Amino acid sequence: MNNAEILVIDDESQIRKLLEIILKSNDYKVRLAEKGTDGLLMAANHSPDLILLDIGLPDKSGHEILKELRMWFNKSIIMLSIRNSEDDIVTALDNGATDYLTKPFRTAELLARIRSGLRANQVKNDDVTIIIGDIAIDLFSRTVKKNNEVIKVTSTEYNLLALLARNEGRVLTHQFILKEIWGLSYQNETQYLRVFVSSLRKKIEENPNNPKHLITESRVGYRFI
Repeated sequence: MNNAEILVIDDESQIRKLLEIILKSNDYKVRLAEKGTDGLLMAANHSPDLILLDIGLPDKSGHEILKELRMWFNKSIIMLSIRNSEDDIVTALDNGATDYLTKPFRTAELLARIRSGLRANQVKNDDVTIIIGDIAIDLFSRTVKKNNEVIKVTSTEYNLLALLARNEGRVLTHQFILKEIWGLSYQNETQYLRVFVSSLRKKIEENPNNPKHLITESRVGYRFI
């Protein structure tokens, strides 16, 4: 049985009701907010484990609410929207969203994203070792193991893998990764990223052409699962 509590911030009553039914039937605790400001207050008074946040809200945009939440809320936030433009997705992710789901969504996909978001809450930046599936990343010794065998990685490959693993389940945009790994002046140099992602896949994936860990989010970025 799930113990996780999810806060839904969405102005559409039908969507709120649908999400409440789906989540409660999967044993999640649910709280509902119609306005962004109400959701902020509810999250501040009793911090949920995960927030489902609609972009189109009546008082403030979801992007604004996301920015305010990220000033103090460090758990997963999944954005919901009827819009699926690349700009909207990138803006949400760069502002700190853990994930992005377009309406109408499939129940199975929603639940999978929620599980991933809850797992991401458990990966802390001060963990000595991050273990995800058959991959173990030792943050102290800067070593990577697959099935308990040490994998030789370059310093940059390690930095990239550690960044993605620390954000397990979260989509990181190309620009965010490039800024974190190479610096501000490299934010448009996506070819750097493609080369290193390809190299990492050859080292950690059973089938680099069909990766199960380092996943491409088309035109947006990468996710480590």
